[in-house]
Amino acid sequence: MIEFKLPSLGADMTEGKLLEWKVKPGDRVKRGDVVAVVDTTKAAVEVEIWEDGAVHELVVRPGETVPVGTVMALLLAPGETAGAEVRRKISPAARRRAAELGVELAAVKASGPEGAVTLEDVERAKPPPPAEKPAERQAEMRKAIAAAMSRSKREIPHYYLSETVPLERAAAWLARENEKLPITGRLLMAALFLKATALACKSHPDLNGHYRDGAFAPAAAVHVGVAISLRQGGLVAPAIHNVETLNLADVMKKLTDLVKRARAGSLRSSEMSDPTITVTSLGEGGVETVFGVIYPPQVALVGFGAVRQNRVVASLSADHRVSDGHRGAAFLAEIAKRLQEPETL
Repeated sequence: MIEFKLPSLGADMTEGKLLEWKVKPGDRVKRGDVVAVVDTTKAAVEVEIWEDGAVHELVVRPGETVPVGTVMALLLAPGETAGAEVRRKISPAARRRAAELGVELAAVKASGPEGAVTLEDVERAKPPPPAEKPAERQAEMRKAIAAAMSRSKREIPHYYLSETVPLERAAAWLARENEKLPITGRLLMAALFLKATALACKSHPDLNGHYRDGAFAPAAAVHVGVAISLRQGGLVAPAIHNVETLNLADVMKKLTDLVKRARAGSLRSSEMSDPTITVTSLGEGGVETVFGVIYPPQVALVGFGAVRQNRVVASLSADHRVSDGHRGAAFLAEIAKRLQEPETL
């Protein structure tokens, strides 16, 4: 029997509310399938399964809020059988009430004698109450962000560096490339920032990975978390995966899609749980330099300010337990070098 547990979808997540199951008992699922939608303080996230199997039991009911790590469902592994199932006993009152509420009895967790479904079981399984008001959600999000960032500043010995990067060549190259592309496919400087950062990470693996249980583990790939401001306030930093392997057109497509889905509240759990470094930019707000706070368990965050007179200030916030100023300076220098060679990105 496989236990499907609520995954952590970010450093600031301690619990989640199940909004919807995308599967029912008996359904077969495969690795990567979306099986549930979970509400976090920041967004409703589509949660993927990472095992093949068949759904045996849905343990958590829609509307329930449970801690990270809670068993949400039980699956039968390929080839596994549950044995003879006894037909569930359901009281007439429970059956009537389930019909009134639109509750699927197969998904109700029974508590009565000999596994009988009672009226109380159905009441507990009724659909969740109306969603929180925007003001309430925003307050909860600010609390979650405050908790995560306070933990980061408390536990991570940050150091900060910045470098002004010339962008004359990058801007000219970008203008020439965009002349060849349709309006919908044109590149933004942000795509170059992401790709240059990812390539620099391959040469400086001590800036790309996770610090857990007193030790640093470098990541094999570069999953760049992109800080995205949400319309209702707050921000999320979901990942674009394997950025070092993507061409700039694909980076741009994935960035556009990620921003759109983040603001629509339709992110995937894999995008929220595994960024290896984060990039933030406040350039559109006219900010010249940004020094961000590291998202644990990551060990670095790169910031880009506004592009002014074909120059940008690139900054680094890094974890002194893993790297030092010399390494951080070399990392920023490589980002600057790659941005001045845009044709190689």
